[in-house]
Amino acid sequence: MKNLLSGINSNREIFAVLLILSGSITFSAKAVLVKLAYQYDIDTVSLMALRMGFSLPFFIIIAWRSNRKSATKTKLTKSDYGYIFLFGVLGFYVASLFDFFGLKYITASLERVVLFTYPTLVLLLSFLFLKKKITQVEGFALILTYIGIGIAMYENFTLPEGDNVLLGCGLVFMAALAYAVYLIGSGKMLAKMGTLQYNSLAMIAACSAILLHHGVAYNFQLFHFAKEVYFFAFLMAVFSTVLASFLVTAGVQIIGASKASIISGIGPISTIVLAYIFLGERLTWLQWVGTLVVICGVMLITLNKRKK
Repeated sequence: MKNLLSGINSNREIFAVLLILSGSITFSAKAVLVKLAYQYDIDTVSLMALRMGFSLPFFIIIAWRSNRKSATKTKLTKSDYGYIFLFGVLGFYVASLFDFFGLKYITASLERVVLFTYPTLVLLLSFLFLKKKITQVEGFALILTYIGIGIAMYENFTLPEGDNVLLGCGLVFMAALAYAVYLIGSGKMLAKMGTLQYNSLAMIAACSAILLHHGVAYNFQLFHFAKEVYFFAFLMAVFSTVLASFLVTAGVQIIGASKASIISGIGPISTIVLAYIFLGERLTWLQWVGTLVVICGVMLITLNKRKK
C-alpha cells in the first residue's frame, strides 16, 4: 500500500484518504440498503424514485453553492445543458435502473464485484471508439478481471436459480457499461465546470428522469409503502448518494483521481462485509478467490493508467 500511495505524507493528504475511504464504504452500502428495502415489497422504479426524490434537494443546493463560489462563473450554452442531461441520465438514471433491477436476482456481494468492472469497460470503449492502445499489462489485467468474474459466478450457476444469476449479472454489467460511457463522455464538461458542479447538475438530470418515469408508470403513488422502505431510501439518498459523492469529490480534489481510484478498491470488500453483517450473505472460498482476482485486475489497470 505504501508503494501504491507514494507521495501521501501530509496531514491534508491523509485526511483525503480517509474521505475517499469513507465515501467508498458509504457508496458500497447502497446495494445492501436496496436488498433490505426489497424485503418490504417495493418495486424497483418506486425505490429509485424515493432515493432520487430524497437526494434532489441536496444536489440542487450543492449545484447552486458550487456555482456561486466558483472563481470564474461558468456560462453554459443550450448544448452544454443538453450534454449534461444526456450523460447525467445515462450515468445515474440508466445505470442505476439496471443496477437496481439486477439486485433482484443476485446478492449484494456479487453485484458489487460485477459493477466494479467499469474501469475495464472504460478501457475497452476507449480502444474501440477513441483508438487508444491497450498495453500488454492492460490486456493481461482485462483477462484476469473477467476470469475472476467467472470464478465468482461459477458456483451460482450450479444452483436451481442459476438462470436468474446470469440475468442479474447481465443487468448489473449493463449498469457498469452505462457508467463507463458516462465517464468517457463527461471529460469535456468536467474540464469546463469542475467535478462538483458537473456531478450535481448530472444528478439533478437523473433525479428528474426517474421521477418523470415514476409519474408516467405509477402516477407518483409513493406514499403507501412500509415505513422501513422510506428509512432505507433516505439512508440510501443521504449516505450512499449525496454524502458518498461529496466525500469522494473532496478527496479527489486533494490527491487526484488516480490515487483516489486505487483507494476506492476497498468498495467490493466493504460491500461483502456489510452484506455479511446485515443480510447474512456468506461467500465460499471460491467466490472469495474470484472477488480478489477481479480487484487485482481492476487495480492493475488503474495503476498502469497512473503510470502512463
